[in-house]
Amino acid sequence: MADIIRSVKGTRDFYPDEMAVRRWMFDIIRDVSTRFGYQEYDGPCLEFIDLYAAKSGEELVKEQAFVFSSPGDDMLTLRPELTPTLARMVAQRQYEIPIPLRWWSVGPFWRYENPQRGRTREFFQWNIDLVGTEAVAADAEIVAVAASFLKETGLSSDQVQIFVNNRRLMDDALSTIEIAKELRPNVFKVVDKLDKLSDKEWRAYSLEIGLTEGQVDGLLTLVNDQDLWMKSDELVEFFELIKIFGFEDYVSYNPKVIRGLDYYTGTVFEAFELGGASRAILGGGRYDNLVSDVGGNRLPGVGFAMGDVVIELVLRDAGVIPEKLGHKPQVLVTVFDETTLSESLNIAEEIRMSGYRAAVYPEADKLGKQFKYADKLDISVAVILGPDELKENLVAVKNLKTRDQVTIGRGELLSQIEKFLPSLP
Repeated sequence: MADIIRSVKGTRDFYPDEMAVRRWMFDIIRDVSTRFGYQEYDGPCLEFIDLYAAKSGEELVKEQAFVFSSPGDDMLTLRPELTPTLARMVAQRQYEIPIPLRWWSVGPFWRYENPQRGRTREFFQWNIDLVGTEAVAADAEIVAVAASFLKETGLSSDQVQIFVNNRRLMDDALSTIEIAKELRPNVFKVVDKLDKLSDKEWRAYSLEIGLTEGQVDGLLTLVNDQDLWMKSDELVEFFELIKIFGFEDYVSYNPKVIRGLDYYTGTVFEAFELGGASRAILGGGRYDNLVSDVGGNRLPGVGFAMGDVVIELVLRDAGVIPEKLGHKPQVLVTVFDETTLSESLNIAEEIRMSGYRAAVYPEADKLGKQFKYADKLDISVAVILGPDELKENLVAVKNLKTRDQVTIGRGELLSQIEKFLPSLP
């Protein structure tokens, strides 16, 4: 056997069973997003690297983006995230688009990662944003959308939690331990790495960016103060609104959540799996200056992104993905010989018109082989039409699960299928 050309490192193949799980997740995403009043949109998979250079952080641009030159020597990248694209799109038509806007999207993205469980180089990502208002209600709504998705997948608040903090609150708190303003963007990154580094590594990193030993100790005190949120009017209002949305069990304050990206300005949040691998599922926050950063007027916004790789692992490990997803055929119409093929095709179309998924075996072959094919696809019902049945205007219907078989008049076919398939999944 010749060597099979391998797939590209960090990409995935979606066979029908895997595709069915992806479709199930995306259908919940679509349902939740549209139910909250968000409209679907998308942007190009290729963007100029300049769009990200000043907006998404140096690490993403220099280490994670797939960058290449075009024939015109413009540096392009496969999109590593969508928020800068959203900002560009809004800036281009901000006088035409109804504001505030509610947009959502699911599409492919690329980052030059080290492939491992939970991390790939090509992935799909859900992006959802509310742009054009500074209201705390917008922050609460976006977090409620995230909580609604987690709940509808079957994950409980004992399994997942959305942790919330506020950049402005932390900025004020950093003033109390006399950390200079020019250091604060790096301090936010330090806080973001608190649970990703060992205590020794984290302290060394903190000192490396210019903090003193006293400031490091003060910072540790701040990020362990679970009541700090009460000093923020925004967060007090936020948590009151979360109660109104009915998701207080899924949402809580965590001073360690700060988000490493430079463009966040207010509320920030991340959803984590509780226990086990404690994986980060989604993250986002308020970005009041991003649209102006790409050339538009100042237009505040809030949103989040969720990749499909980690959430699928969390859902699988939690055992909440339903069985028998997808749209496999429900009925197999067999083919006895060439003379009955046309009638098999007619019957299949009649079954489809009634709302069932029907496939015709592609050639005349032994019935045993056709039944084995149906078993492999988990098809429940087979329709058998031979010369004898044709002559008498009859048809045989076999329940492949119970092995019951009946021969009935052609006019009874659909009612018999309904008995074997009482509900449409």
